[in-house]
Amino acid sequence: MTGLVKAKEYDWKDSNMALVGSDDDRKVKKEAALTEEAWKGAGEKTGLQIWRIVKFKVTHWDKNQYGSFFDGDSYIILNTYKEPDSEELEYDVHFWIGKNSTQDEYATAAYKTVELDTLLDDKPIQHREVQNYESEMFKDYFKTMNIMSGGADTGFRHVEPEKYQPRLFRVKKVSRRNISVKQVCFSQQALDSGDVFILDNGLEIYEWCGNKCSYDEKFKARSYIQEDLMPKRGKAKSETLDEDSIPSSHRFFELLPNVECPEESCPDEDDSPPRMFRLKDVNGKLDFKQVAEGELLRSELKSDDAFIIDTAKELFVWIGRDADQSESSNALAYAHNYLKDTKHPFISVSTIREGMHKESKAFKKALH
Repeated sequence: MTGLVKAKEYDWKDSNMALVGSDDDRKVKKEAALTEEAWKGAGEKTGLQIWRIVKFKVTHWDKNQYGSFFDGDSYIILNTYKEPDSEELEYDVHFWIGKNSTQDEYATAAYKTVELDTLLDDKPIQHREVQNYESEMFKDYFKTMNIMSGGADTGFRHVEPEKYQPRLFRVKKVSRRNISVKQVCFSQQALDSGDVFILDNGLEIYEWCGNKCSYDEKFKARSYIQEDLMPKRGKAKSETLDEDSIPSSHRFFELLPNVECPEESCPDEDDSPPRMFRLKDVNGKLDFKQVAEGELLRSELKSDDAFIIDTAKELFVWIGRDADQSESSNALAYAHNYLKDTKHPFISVSTIREGMHKESKAFKKALH
């Protein structure tokens, strides 16, 4: 991974977020936001805007690459939209953390996300997304999510096709509306009959179709090759191969070695019951304690406190309209520290302010 300091996978969960959201932190971000070049035009019209963190700086991500992410980087994604029959702009802002993103990068992404939220007068709903654990909302922004190995200094757009480093992508239908394109181990052992694979060798591109793959996966692979890969390669050629008819002597197997693949880490299912916690200022000291488990009742939410709702699949930070500054400013940090000691530290996190933010379907479903 040239030019990238590789962090231990997901070691960012141990970072200190105590200052995020404090009074001093908020004042600094407001002043910085007004001078940040990258935020010019942010949230002024509907649509998606994406920035990548490069050497502590917020940089615009090429629109042609929306949906593509390097696993060694962190990104900020702003979705600006309008509700039906309303002209008011609404926002969701996410920071996405690649599994090999360095601590500096994800800390900058988290900090700058709050800065952008401050610039937009606290209107955006903030979300934390972690590679392989993205929320359905986040995945629905993109027809295809393409996760590539590398980072800011390994951008493939600057590589000549003749000098291209071969890569293998798996095209897999992960939900009814979403098909992922993910870089995998460059080996014949990565091939699976249930999916489609793309061998990208710069000027040679092969689409390998497993005998049990779906039509949607084939269609997405062909679209990805024609719309994302071929336009950047000039005289590149592509070929579609069927698992049951490709001879062992084919060029595809000449390019793709049959070597051992490292074991992939996969999200673990957690059957922990839903839990609710309250963060309350008691005589100048913050008290954080569990108030419910199993069936979570909306009536437990009180406007003068902050609450954390953990479903084991998503976590929500709910801030009451009358919560004081210490509760409001520290709720996200408490959520972050709480997750570190659970079986699901990487689930998506969303912050909702009572009366200011629209409640998502997932949040409403978590409460009875």
